[in-house]
Amino acid sequence: MEGIFAKKIHLTRRRKRVHKKVRGTSERPRLSVSRSLNSIQAQLVDDVASRTMVGVSSLHPEIRGKSKRGGNLAAAQAVGMLLAKKAKEAGIEKVVFDRGRFRYHGGIKLLADKAREAGLVF
Repeated sequence: MEGIFAKKIHLTRRRKRVHKKVRGTSERPRLSVSRSLNSIQAQLVDDVASRTMVGVSSLHPEIRGKSKRGGNLAAAQAVGMLLAKKAKEAGIEKVVFDRGRFRYHGGIKLLADKAREAGLVF
């Protein structure tokens, strides 16, 4: 196992390790976060019913013009705030955080902190 293949296996194992401990319900959905160089996405997922309740991306029209690039820290903060706002409108206050294959730092951490500031509990 060398190079990109080994990295892919490592990231997949990390994702599975994190995901097996976190499950969302309709009362307490899973806040799933994903990022790339160009964007950052977050969604609230009910794993029991297999449906997305609320979803926000840095490509969303309300966020797109605020930052120069969709994958930077400013975009992560805006996504966290907008997600919390939409969750409140949908009647969701408590969530379970799923960082997926990403380490809890940088944009992922900022998104989580801003969502907490805006009123989500996790």
